Amino acid sequence: MRAGLPEALAELETLATNLRWTWHPHTQDLFATIDAGVWERLADPLRLLAEVPASRLEQLARDDGFRARLAELSEDLRRYLTEHRWYQQRRGELPSGRMAESIAYFSMEFGVTEALPNYSGGLGVLAGDHLKAASDLGVPIIAVGLLYRSGYFRQSLSLDGWQIERYPVLDPNALPLSPLVEPSGAPILVHVAMPGGRVLRARVWKAQVGRVPLLLLDSDVDGNDDDLRGVTDRLYGGDQNHRIRQEILAGIGGVRAVRTYCELTGHPQPEVFHTNEGHAGFLGLERLRELMSAHQLTFDEALSAVRAGTVFTTHTPVPAGIDRFPVDLVQHYFGDGALLPDVELGRVLALGAEDNPGMFNMAHMGLRLAQRANGVSQLHGEVSRDMFGGLWPGFDTSEVPITSVTNGVHGPTWTAREMASVGTELDDHGLWDLRCDLRRLLVAEVRRRVREAWLQRGASPLELGWTDTVFDPDVLTVGFARRVPTYKRLTLMLRDHARLRALLLDPDRPVQLVVAGKSHPADDGGKALIQQIVRFADEHDVRHRIVFLPDYDMSMARYLYWGCDVWLNNPTRPLEACGTSGMKAALNGGLNLSIRDGWWDEFYDGSNGWAIPTADGVSDPLRRDDLEAAALYELLGAQVAPLFYDRTDGVPTQWLAMVRHTLATLGPRVQASRMVQEYVETQYTPAATAVELADAEGYRVARELASYRQRLSGAWPHIRVTSCDLSLNGSDSPVLGERVAVSASVELAGLTATDVQVQAVIGRVADSDELFDVVTVAMNPEGDGRYTAEVALPHAGSLGVTARVLPNHELLATPVELGRVVLA
Repeated sequence: MRAGLPEALAELETLATNLRWTWHPHTQDLFATIDAGVWERLADPLRLLAEVPASRLEQLARDDGFRARLAELSEDLRRYLTEHRWYQQRRGELPSGRMAESIAYFSMEFGVTEALPNYSGGLGVLAGDHLKAASDLGVPIIAVGLLYRSGYFRQSLSLDGWQIERYPVLDPNALPLSPLVEPSGAPILVHVAMPGGRVLRARVWKAQVGRVPLLLLDSDVDGNDDDLRGVTDRLYGGDQNHRIRQEILAGIGGVRAVRTYCELTGHPQPEVFHTNEGHAGFLGLERLRELMSAHQLTFDEALSAVRAGTVFTTHTPVPAGIDRFPVDLVQHYFGDGALLPDVELGRVLALGAEDNPGMFNMAHMGLRLAQRANGVSQLHGEVSRDMFGGLWPGFDTSEVPITSVTNGVHGPTWTAREMASVGTELDDHGLWDLRCDLRRLLVAEVRRRVREAWLQRGASPLELGWTDTVFDPDVLTVGFARRVPTYKRLTLMLRDHARLRALLLDPDRPVQLVVAGKSHPADDGGKALIQQIVRFADEHDVRHRIVFLPDYDMSMARYLYWGCDVWLNNPTRPLEACGTSGMKAALNGGLNLSIRDGWWDEFYDGSNGWAIPTADGVSDPLRRDDLEAAALYELLGAQVAPLFYDRTDGVPTQWLAMVRHTLATLGPRVQASRMVQEYVETQYTPAATAVELADAEGYRVARELASYRQRLSGAWPHIRVTSCDLSLNGSDSPVLGERVAVSASVELAGLTATDVQVQAVIGRVADSDELFDVVTVAMNPEGDGRYTAEVALPHAGSLGVTARVLPNHELLATPVELGRVVLA
């Protein structure tokens, strides 16, 4: 219990430290009752309780009504934490053992709340939404990451518009965290070996996100050398040496933290490990070490078991975005064997191998250590299959075993309370009034932040009277807020200053534009883009219509998602893996105006917003930007603004028809609950099933798979498809859909028929004689190396047929998994 908190109010501590309050309006209302002014300023229960006078708390302790509400909310939280939810009900529908008892989710950042500033942008906020949705659904996740003593950074602007970073030092004791301690009360430390006989120690802090424990490792502890103490100083800071230390701690130390937490609390040890991006990929190496040490498995036997229970999600649409380390740096940390005893350095390096022999690729390691992998939108799945296809040579891109689970957002976190209650009974006037109210909230916040930003830039309060009239609550408001890498094209809107100025200052149908975002501290190119926006927004004739708001975070984001009429997203297609900001705007009745990239490529239906045409095939990036910027201006001026300002009885009825359609159709699809359910059905449950099979009977099947792979390696170069024939079954001119017979003869080089799968492959014939648009059908063994199958002709016109041989084993998720194929 916090010092100074009356005993009658002790449950306030529980409500304040369980981060469910961040998406539970009734709990927020309770804290606002304590002191509305302080709550509005801080929106952080722990800071509120620290700031409110003791006399006010003593008054509330005597207030029967307040104590009754506190008791009611405490009981509601208890029920939420203990009752069966979707996952438990789903488990009851499946055979015993098919769904995981525990899932570990690793990420380098978690954006749960601005009260715990442990995130930089979309990846972290996605991870936070994943935990919240898992909690709501009852999915038994344990989350793992690092605690950064300076977070990411706080952003301000210089007088000439250049980004300035500052790193406030965070005190874990003032955050919604509790230390993991021994029964004696001593803090628990995780130990990770470093070169030269040194040890990196890390304390473990726990944040409670509803039902989900979030474990965060902190290297700022006594006993560490100064350089090791700073490993978790800041998110995405430092050089590659600093970065690999962070990733070793997150992956290897993270597994050790999870093990300790489960032993301490009795929580089931995880069966499935989900790696959210490659940063924490070293966790797979620690699990290999565990199995080799505790169960005397060989590396290959342990690899079979580890892969069975690992899910890898990539968020990277370009090779340049992948974490890569020089091989000699990896050798420096893993070479002496102290970090991972029993795991040979050569095997570690092979897991991260890529085309450049001098580099270690974290994404390649993630894919080689995971039996299941996915991108974060359908389009990103296609991009990932193409980008990583070289790991599965001999297979068409479409066959590469990387699927997709499209990201979602946590509705209760991002939906304005007023919008959450919108139903069909609200008429157009009521819905429009609501949207106008939310826009007014945004305008007030914009004015406050613009004034504050100018004061930070060195302006005098006497010259800032104009900030009181920045933005107009009745003007079409467009939002653009995200990180500032080049591909997101922050400045596409500035390609033609005259056209943008004409849109902003149109006397009849004006547009106002709010922009926000942070550039990575080391990215001067990104900072220059911000400066371009700021300098344009500083111009006297437009500064009331376009603003750049510094220090973009979750608290600012809510106002933007609530109040913007249109959400703009204009990345270079297909470089946006998913992008979720537009989803949050859609939940609040905002309409998307976006390049068809990421999630918008699959969710755009022609009536829920606008798709900015893309200049596909234009190789000159400047020319492409010019064309797509012109398309953006044209859409805004000729379609978006006219629809917004076309009023009947003061209400834009056609606009609201699109808003209603967006809420009805996109609302359910963009939810993180849908995303997490998909992960459960397509990733976690199959992984848990595979783990059960791999681990049973002293890892018998994992051992068999390792033995099988060894036999396969010896035989594979000698396997031959000696013939493949097509029989038309007496037809002179077969037609589409007609069944034909395919037969093949195969030399298996000592393998048995059950060791392989032989497939007939039929498709169109390209000019190069290669097949495309193929259909594959499993062939049946007839003895003596002969295989047959009946195939329905999949296409009209010229067709070709061949046969191929693939591995076959019960622990393989797909026959493509091992990247082995023999073609006729």
